[in-house]
Amino acid sequence: MATAQIHDESEVLELDEPLPLDGGQSLSGVRIAYEAHGKLNAAKDNAILICHALTGDQYVVSNHPKTGKPGWWARMVGPGKPIDTNKFHVICANVIGSCMGSTGPASLAPDGEPWAMRFPVITIRDMVRGHVALLDSLGIEQLHAVVGGSMGGMQALSLAANFPERSRAFLVLASTARHSAQNIAFHEVGRQAIMADPEWQEGNYYHADEGRGPEKGLSVARMAAHITYLSEEGLTAKFGRRLQDREQKTFGFDADFQIESYLRYQGLSFTGRFDANSYLYITRAMDYFDLAEEHGGRLANAFCQSKARFCLVSFDSDWLYPTSDSRNVVKALNAAGLPVSFVELSAPFGHDSFLLEVPALDHVVEGFLNQ
Repeated sequence: MATAQIHDESEVLELDEPLPLDGGQSLSGVRIAYEAHGKLNAAKDNAILICHALTGDQYVVSNHPKTGKPGWWARMVGPGKPIDTNKFHVICANVIGSCMGSTGPASLAPDGEPWAMRFPVITIRDMVRGHVALLDSLGIEQLHAVVGGSMGGMQALSLAANFPERSRAFLVLASTARHSAQNIAFHEVGRQAIMADPEWQEGNYYHADEGRGPEKGLSVARMAAHITYLSEEGLTAKFGRRLQDREQKTFGFDADFQIESYLRYQGLSFTGRFDANSYLYITRAMDYFDLAEEHGGRLANAFCQSKARFCLVSFDSDWLYPTSDSRNVVKALNAAGLPVSFVELSAPFGHDSFLLEVPALDHVVEGFLNQ
């Protein structure tokens, strides 16, 4: 494997060896973009790997280079924070298939042209293989912990199942061991919105003279997905049926309601930082995820080689990955005889609760990582 230097800034590692994929293909010249914060100790046993969600990236702490906004989990990671960089060396890598420096459909293929839809379909386990290759290059044999929420939690569970010796602990937030029919359905709506946009051009939209890409389709996909990240309680409290910058309905199809304006803003702002083809590939990887199916149809089998300790957290307002999903994982871990803690936290924010101000979550994270 290639070597990589560790700095408190975003780095890009190119792998020397091809990365094998579940689909039967392999990728050569894979690049993995990552950030590292905090000092790796001499024993190299204080590292924590943070796995990001669907539209996340490696900028867990640093300001995002495209939006200028603070890192997506800056409230949780840093000196003196629940994931304390005074104690831990924190690594966050952009998954393969994404668009913030790691190899994905927007990257150049061996022929010098963007991969576009020639990029092979990937899985959550393929993303984890990329993480493990990065750890090998950094000389980190075993992590103190792997932490992930949503799709990041899927990566954490996959790493626990397929590379059980690589971490002593796993913290899984608002996640699941498999995608449900409802999850797949919402993703398919988003993918169809992208592919129905004339500017998608069968995925070949990367050249400037061929248009700006499927921005309208990607915006609609983001709007649909964003609804699933919220809760009815949260939406009602924040927006209700209040009108947007007007006193009367227009009897037209402008954004009369505040919630309409909010969703349109979310959709349009998303197009400036994310690649539409990456959205297709990553949502497909999530839909394919079924940890029990990968291990003989019994979820407990996935963890039979592990000796790690686990903590799972769910939120009572999360209907995308409800508490029952976390309980299923807990039952499997119990059946495998592994130490596991579980808590359902109360928060009004829906699935996004793991990213927002939930003080009880801070205590859980800090307590588990410092055991």
